[in-house]
Amino acid sequence: MRTLLFALTLAAPAHAWEATVGEICTLSHDTEAAHIFLTFDPAKPLYTLAITRKDTAWTPAQWFAMRFEGGQEITISTQYHRLSDDNKTLNVANSGFGNVLNGLFFNTTALAFTQDQRVSFPLNGAAPEVQKFRDCAAPAVS
Repeated sequence: MRTLLFALTLAAPAHAWEATVGEICTLSHDTEAAHIFLTFDPAKPLYTLAITRKDTAWTPAQWFAMRFEGGQEITISTQYHRLSDDNKTLNVANSGFGNVLNGLFFNTTALAFTQDQRVSFPLNGAAPEVQKFRDCAAPAVS
């Protein structure tokens, strides 16, 4: 029975938040609706955020925002985003992501949206992985 449960666990898609530490730090999470992927490149220094929708492409929009709910709520927005060639991935880059990282760390839900579309991400288990990502980036920004 344990072997069967273990095999089923391996066959199931990974939905946990995951940070990796290396030359470029990453933080990612996968849901049925979308994949969120953050990077930090200390050589530049530059943070990036990519949100890839699985069901449909992003519609071009003049602004992009994220709302973090369930603790220290905050909404942040930008006009400086771009879409991939197939419009499936929305990308944002900046030299600082403090509000994004705080939102992911201190809240229970993240809502990424434009005036026409939205996708939400549960933040269960995100805080420890966000901390790993912060620790990875900390030497370059201190």
